[in-house]
Amino acid sequence: MPLARVPQTRSLSAVRTWIYTLAALVVLMVAVGGATRLTGSGLSITEWRPVTGAIPPLTEQAWLVEFEKYRQISQYELVNKGMTLSEFKFIYGWEWGHRQLGRLIGLAFFLPLVWFWARGVIKGRLALTLLGIGALGGLQGAIGWIMVASGLEPGMTAVAPIKLALHLTVASIILACLVWVAAGLKERSAAGEVPAGYAPRILMGLILFQIALGGLVAGSKAGLTYNTWPLMDGALVPPASALFSVSPWIENFVDNVVLVQFNHRLAAYAIVAFALWHAWTLRRTAPNSKTAGRATAMAGLTLAQMVLGIVTLLLVVPLWAGLAHQVFAMAVLAMAVVHARVSAV
Repeated sequence: MPLARVPQTRSLSAVRTWIYTLAALVVLMVAVGGATRLTGSGLSITEWRPVTGAIPPLTEQAWLVEFEKYRQISQYELVNKGMTLSEFKFIYGWEWGHRQLGRLIGLAFFLPLVWFWARGVIKGRLALTLLGIGALGGLQGAIGWIMVASGLEPGMTAVAPIKLALHLTVASIILACLVWVAAGLKERSAAGEVPAGYAPRILMGLILFQIALGGLVAGSKAGLTYNTWPLMDGALVPPASALFSVSPWIENFVDNVVLVQFNHRLAAYAIVAFALWHAWTLRRTAPNSKTAGRATAMAGLTLAQMVLGIVTLLLVVPLWAGLAHQVFAMAVLAMAVVHARVSAV
């Protein structure tokens, strides 16, 4: 939703700082969520208690009750059978921390929102936009539980890839919305800016799409296979028999690790090529402009993210590399949003 021109005031500066703080918390939430996934902790809490779940088990008996609930699901029986209570506490801590951070973000959003609104600093379209983001945040909590519930079904040892991808994508959209609003609240001089057309917004959309594909890679654990580059199983392009081995064919895009990883690779190449073209075009037509400088920075960021992804793949997704790749994706997205927001069409 486009924002009306708002005069630069100290109050709006505080609003902008608050929104950027929320954006930073969302990035932290994505990082903790990634660690929860990579440590296999996401199914350790088998119930959704938005309010009472804020209090973790406080006694040994309470821990044993929670552990017994976990021992009833397929992940324990098929993957973690024989796990000790101490090991359970470790994975429980990651999932509890992820949910607790969600509660913190909710408070950090709504309490300042009410305060700014009561003072008349937030109103009109800005108020409606922020309320929409808040509603999306509430929906994200529900999506998170739907995702976890998919992994609690009999025979499942992890969450459904499509639901994990949806959860990550919605988090990314929330981050993009927050950065878009915050970037629009700052008055900027038109000096050094040149029209960039729709390329910045196309780049932003491509990055969001790539993050969704990354969610499918994470959910299907496609990064644990075909750990070579630039070849996949000895070929630049895997044979069609491997790419579409699942029936019906549409399910290959979600459940076939060959196609899932291949799509993620292709999207990375496309994004880097588009970002380089965008930067080259602006540096040729307006070499000293701020717009060209941002476009060049975006090209560098997308290239760095692709290199980090390759390293993560070659190392078979160690925890540090997987988290770095996921968090850096959020940074690339945030910079793309700023570029798209302040560049004239």
